[in-house]
Amino acid sequence: MKKKEKTKSAKQQKRITSIGGSALIEGIMMRGPKRTTVACRVDKDNIYTEDISIKTFASRGGFFKIPLIRGIFGMIDSMRLSYKALGLSADKAMEVGTMEEEEPSKFEKWIDEKFGDKLMNIIMVIATILGVALAIGLFIVLPSMLFTWLIKPHIESWNESSTRILQSCFEGVLKIALFLSYMLLVSRMNDMKRVFQYHGAEHKTIFCYENDEELTVENVRKQTRFHPRCGTSFLVVTLIVSIFVGLFIPTFPGIPILRPILRLLLVPVMVGLGYEFIKLCGKHDNKLTRILATPGLWAQRITTREPEDEMIECAIAAMKAVIPEDGSDIVNDCSCAR
Repeated sequence: MKKKEKTKSAKQQKRITSIGGSALIEGIMMRGPKRTTVACRVDKDNIYTEDISIKTFASRGGFFKIPLIRGIFGMIDSMRLSYKALGLSADKAMEVGTMEEEEPSKFEKWIDEKFGDKLMNIIMVIATILGVALAIGLFIVLPSMLFTWLIKPHIESWNESSTRILQSCFEGVLKIALFLSYMLLVSRMNDMKRVFQYHGAEHKTIFCYENDEELTVENVRKQTRFHPRCGTSFLVVTLIVSIFVGLFIPTFPGIPILRPILRLLLVPVMVGLGYEFIKLCGKHDNKLTRILATPGLWAQRITTREPEDEMIECAIAAMKAVIPEDGSDIVNDCSCAR
């Protein structure tokens, strides 16, 4: 019965907005065309809201708005903004006791006195570099090397074109499997379950607004939590795009490490194509875009959960703050069925 209700609600969509957001620690960030607001639950009856901003590449216009190019810098802007919002939500969670702060050791106190925030910035840079290196190893180098070690010895008689097709499919499927496995493991952590519930609240609230319904807990609750314009969908789409890009990368029989190096150099191309795809699905609601968005929506069954009412209230507070009075967020008025 619930499934039918969700389908019906989704089919009532009357407009598509450019407003998007992300789930935080006990809160939500909503990003509109003119404002970006963080809303955090500080206690049962109170929600803390604060506007945040960064100097975006998109605001500089020109080169940064060229199709494909804009996707690369758009992702960088989103990561910077999300990092700032996440830091704010973590600080509020510490203040109200949602997150427990451990008593620092004598060594940690000494380090803090000597280096202060400078050391923290250095640690964050190192952590980012290690994270990027791990991602490159898992999603670019490992799939290529596994194919070379496990599959290639058995298909030496194949021509280069057939080998390239099989290798691209093998690498793409393995990357998607690794990504989904990681998300499944993370979803079992209690803290992440709540973040995924806030993620669901974010999607439901945006859908409620797009369905032109009043932003109330009851109206938001009945919406679907699966939205085509989502970071999860973007990642899945980018991984799928990498399969097609891989079809054009030579296998280099004598020097197999060259293929993952070329894949790494082509990551901006994959990101740009993935961004344009999500932008297309975000602007249009028809059978074609729904079919193309399906893999990303399936993945959201892992990264979203049904939210509690208090989480929905938080999402509504953030959403109301960023809706512009002049309607500049509306990218498509429609009476289409989803």
